Amino acid sequence: MSLTDTYTLSNGVKIPVLGFGTWQSADGDVAYQAVKWALDAGYRHIDTAAIYGNESSVGRAIKDSGVPREELFVTSKLWNDAHSHDAALEALDTSLDKLGLDYLDLYLIHWPNPSGIQAQGSDAWKSANADTWRAFEEAYASGKVKAIGVSNFQIHHLEALAQTQNIAPMVNQNFLNPSDQQADLVAYNTAHNILNEAYSPLGTGKLVDLPQVSNLAEKYGKSIPQILIRWSLDKGFLPLPKSTHESYIQANTDVFDFTLTPEDIGSLDKLQSVGELHLDADKATF
Repeated sequence: MSLTDTYTLSNGVKIPVLGFGTWQSADGDVAYQAVKWALDAGYRHIDTAAIYGNESSVGRAIKDSGVPREELFVTSKLWNDAHSHDAALEALDTSLDKLGLDYLDLYLIHWPNPSGIQAQGSDAWKSANADTWRAFEEAYASGKVKAIGVSNFQIHHLEALAQTQNIAPMVNQNFLNPSDQQADLVAYNTAHNILNEAYSPLGTGKLVDLPQVSNLAEKYGKSIPQILIRWSLDKGFLPLPKSTHESYIQANTDVFDFTLTPEDIGSLDKLQSVGELHLDADKATF
C-alpha cells in the first residue's frame, strides 16, 4: 500500500486509503496551514464537516495548494440541525459554497439520532433519517456528491435506513481504534459492502502511553501513532488521523513500508479492555 492507493466503494468510486482529519482544527490559519501541509505531504483525502466550522479555511487551502481537483477526495458532513429533505440540500449547498467546490466526493450524515430529533419522539429519528437520505440520493443523482454515507450509525440505524433507501450507504465513519473495535458493527458494514472509516484512530490520545503500543513502536522502529494507524490499515479500515503540526502530519504518512504481524495485531486487539467506550449515537446530546 501507499499514500496514493485506494479502496473502491460500492459504486466504483476510488477513495484514498488514508485521510487527513480536521476535527478540532480551528478555523483560520490553524486549519488552513494544517490542510496545506497535509496536501504538501501527499495526502489527497481531506475530511471536514459543517460543525467543525473550518470548511472555508479547508477550501482556501485546497485552492492555494494547486493540486488539481480531480486528484483530491473531499468529505464533509451534514450537521444535526438539518435532518430533513430540504434542510439537507440547503446545508450541502452551504458546505460547497464555503469549500469553494462544485461537488463533494463524499457526504455523510454526521449523527443518526441527535437530541433535537429525540425530543420529537422515540422513533422520530427513523423518519428524519429517511427524509434526509432521500435528499442525499438526489444530490448523488445530480452529481453534487460522488458518494454518500453515514457517520456514527450503529446496526439498528442502518437497518432502519435500509427499509426506505434506494441506494445503500457506501461509508460508515465511526470511532475505531484498538480500544474500541466495535466488532459487530464492523462485520455488519463489511457484509453490506460499507467501508469502515476510522476517526480518532489514535484513541483521542489515550493509547499513546500504553506499554503494549510503545513496545511495538520500539520493535518496528516506528512512532506510536504510526503503529496505531498501521493497525487500522491492517484491519482494512480507512483511518483519519489529524494533527496541526507539520512534522506529525508528515510522519503519519510514513506507514506504508511495514505491516504488523498477526501476533502483534492480536496484542493490540487486547486493548479493547482498556475502557475507552464509543460514543453512543442514541444518547448523544449534540
